[in-house]
Amino acid sequence: MQLKKQIDLLRQRQWTHARSRYQQRSQAQRDESQEKTPSVTADQVERWGEALACQRGWSALRLKELEDLIDTLNRASFHSHLNLQQRLDRLMPGLGTDLLAAVPKPMTKKRSAVLAAFALYGIRSREWLDEDPQRVVFELKNRQQSSRQRRRTRTDQRASDRDSGSYGNDTNPWEFSVRDALQVLGLKRGASQDEIKKSYRRLVKHHHPDLGGSADEFRKINEAYQQLLIND
Repeated sequence: MQLKKQIDLLRQRQWTHARSRYQQRSQAQRDESQEKTPSVTADQVERWGEALACQRGWSALRLKELEDLIDTLNRASFHSHLNLQQRLDRLMPGLGTDLLAAVPKPMTKKRSAVLAAFALYGIRSREWLDEDPQRVVFELKNRQQSSRQRRRTRTDQRASDRDSGSYGNDTNPWEFSVRDALQVLGLKRGASQDEIKKSYRRLVKHHHPDLGGSADEFRKINEAYQQLLIND
């Protein structure tokens, strides 16, 4: 009987000790979680914005066009129904939430450029902003110019369509561009809309900057796709 009491007492002490260690570990994990540094801070956003503003080509960027570019890049992503915060959070939990929390109001050109960089480069944005801000400005400027060109092209194309004399003209100025666009997407003349979309989706999956692909190749694929849609 005495032996049984001693065994029960020993087991109770072991259980109490194990519970105490578990509680200590749980508290340590909670403390670590509370003290965890956010993936993006307001100081980083400020520093990146200042660095971008010092680069060649910065003056060509426009706040409204940067905001439009963010929307365009979101729509071109795999999760086109998500906003920037949601898309980044899906790529890396907490990244989008931390980024938006680190960007104060009002929205300035510098802050918008940082957001546009994240929309363009995804989880690699911090690397590009830290190591090559000139490349970021160059790419944002190119994207901005491409958007302008597409808007002008659509306007010109509508005007051309209203001109009956333009039909049947063998010297269509867009002929070479269409041929190039087909080549970029690996298609032949006469490809259907379904074939164009399938090829586009396959290529962007391979070249998307969010997944480590080339931003230049991704831009080329996007522009080729837009060109074929315009001339459909």
